[in-house]
Amino acid sequence: MEKVVREMKIALQKHFYRSAQEIITLDIVEELDNLLLEPTIDIASLSRSHYNHLLRQIFKNNGWQNNASLFHEPINPFDKIELRKNHIGLEIGFRHASLTGHNLLKFQLSPLHNSDKIDLGIFVVTTQNFQKQMKRAFGQNWTGAMTFEKTDRYLRNFKTTIQIPILLIGIDAA
Repeated sequence: MEKVVREMKIALQKHFYRSAQEIITLDIVEELDNLLLEPTIDIASLSRSHYNHLLRQIFKNNGWQNNASLFHEPINPFDKIELRKNHIGLEIGFRHASLTGHNLLKFQLSPLHNSDKIDLGIFVVTTQNFQKQMKRAFGQNWTGAMTFEKTDRYLRNFKTTIQIPILLIGIDAA
């Protein structure tokens, strides 16, 4: 019996924390939507590492810069925010779910350790639905990756700890 795979499209979910919606400009929101919904992305090929690499390239090709280490010595590559543009830090959260809190704290630590302060953090993760659809439709294993739902819970529970405004974006399957 031949397996029939329905066409899957990418959709976005967004939650704003600490008045991020008042800081982010409409042109940045539109840019994020355009880059994350890039129509040439081959969804079937999106393993965690490939998708992370692909999105980093798409953002770098559109003026986002790699960010230097948060600390004075670049000891740990996980201690830096991946991309930045116009005082906005962007992190792609496709790593293991155990790093969710660590990645969110990078936004809080950035103003303390960088001469270039960020005013807003953007955290891009996938939804549980996206991960299930990738496994079912394409055999891509996203088990253990950070999720939009878990990150949302972290942000609500860390509201007194994380003071920087954050836009949480969930890549979902439509």
